Amino acid sequence: MKKNAYGYAVLALACLGMVPVAQAELEPISEQEMSEVQGQGFMSIENLDDGTHQFTRMSLTIDAETRVNADSVTLGSIDGGADFQASNVALGHIAREDGVQRIDGQTYSKGDAVPFVGLKPYIELAEVDNQLAGFRMGFKQARGTFSSDMESFSGNIGLQIEQADGTITPATLFDANTNATNFRATHFGIADAATDCSVDGGGQCAPLNFLRTLDIGDAPDAEGDPAKFTNDFFLSFQREGVNWQSPEGGNVIEAGKGVFLNLPTSMTLDATTVFQNGIPREQTHYIDRGTGMF
Repeated sequence: MKKNAYGYAVLALACLGMVPVAQAELEPISEQEMSEVQGQGFMSIENLDDGTHQFTRMSLTIDAETRVNADSVTLGSIDGGADFQASNVALGHIAREDGVQRIDGQTYSKGDAVPFVGLKPYIELAEVDNQLAGFRMGFKQARGTFSSDMESFSGNIGLQIEQADGTITPATLFDANTNATNFRATHFGIADAATDCSVDGGGQCAPLNFLRTLDIGDAPDAEGDPAKFTNDFFLSFQREGVNWQSPEGGNVIEAGKGVFLNLPTSMTLDATTVFQNGIPREQTHYIDRGTGMF
């Protein structure tokens, strides 16, 4: 595993346009000169083993603040469907009005960009018997908004739903026939006998495109505090089931064969409101395109 790690690292750098090239002869420097140098590695490589798969994780010691829009995203398109399919996908957004506190705890003026923040991006490979079993990319810490009109979803959405009696239940993903699934799901709702995804607005179920904007991040320590960074935001591809370990440890995400998108959110939504009207979309464009994204 270790002998392959450096080759993968060079490949990752090549993809980023940063292949190292030797341009000068190496010369030794004195201990005095070494003592005056401070810094840290641009990339770190970790080797892990869970007893089934061997993992190589390559992390970059950089931070990013971004706002990205994509008209359409389709991943894992095969057998008459797609593992993930969504239009109007966006990371980050634009403040609609002055003085509203955002997920990061800051307030913004109308028209300000509210970035999606990703710290220490990484690429991770999973191997078994010297064969690639899976690949993923993500951030060791992430926080911001994820907007989309999802049609098909494979993965996990860490959403909570509060019912009329105050009970808070983790949201479940369903297909159009109300079968619970995290593979090519089309709906979300509450998993009980009363749930019916064929009933619009009244069956404790709604299409995934009702989740127009999700706050990505972990629950704050206290009400009113900003959301904490999450270490479980990632996109992965597997040829078999893989148990991906959180970069900071303490959590394991089970990803099935195909494409898997993990969207950790600390949002708790009112059942009546979300099943009837959904979540409003944050503004993701400066120009009004007439499609609800302004």
